[in-house]
Amino acid sequence: MSIQYILELLGTFFFAVSGALAMSEQDREQDWFGATFTGFVTAIGGGSLRDMLLGSYPLVWIDDVRFLYIILVAIICTGLFYKWMQKLRRTLQLFDTLGIALFTIVGTEKALSLGVSPEIAAIMGMFTAVMGGVIRDMLTNEVPVLFKKEIYSSACLCGATLYLIMYGLNVERNTSFLVAIAFIIVLRLLAVKYNVTLPKFRK
Repeated sequence: MSIQYILELLGTFFFAVSGALAMSEQDREQDWFGATFTGFVTAIGGGSLRDMLLGSYPLVWIDDVRFLYIILVAIICTGLFYKWMQKLRRTLQLFDTLGIALFTIVGTEKALSLGVSPEIAAIMGMFTAVMGGVIRDMLTNEVPVLFKKEIYSSACLCGATLYLIMYGLNVERNTSFLVAIAFIIVLRLLAVKYNVTLPKFRK
């Protein structure tokens, strides 16, 4: 089992948790099916879009049923440890942060393996990371975080760029994975903690 595969499973888990918790941010009640559906769409949305854009079929979660099991485990864990997980989500944006960090690098690596240019690979990495969250926010009537001034998709692009630089320098693959993921996590958490934002776009 490769580190890329393990990271994609972990990213799926964290995004499924994020999706399951999303409705409660607005104090809405939902049943287990609603939580499962929101978690499922959040977890597979970005990777599915990436694979469709790159012409990679079958989609990852269709080809490998383990991803469905991981999503179900995430939903059950969220239900059992709801208050603790909700606190982590609200204070540190923890599950989103872990999800985007893992999916950015997995998506970038997948795009490279399919022969696209480094520039396109970085964009595919970002798409993999953020589009599941965009779909989640639309389902829950939230303004997608992508359209806010937070350091979010920009952190993904920076992390993907760092990974591509290490890739070009022939740094050991697993080391490149871990360093780039850690970079995105640290960048995102520091931005949340110190309220660092991008400049506003003005007319």
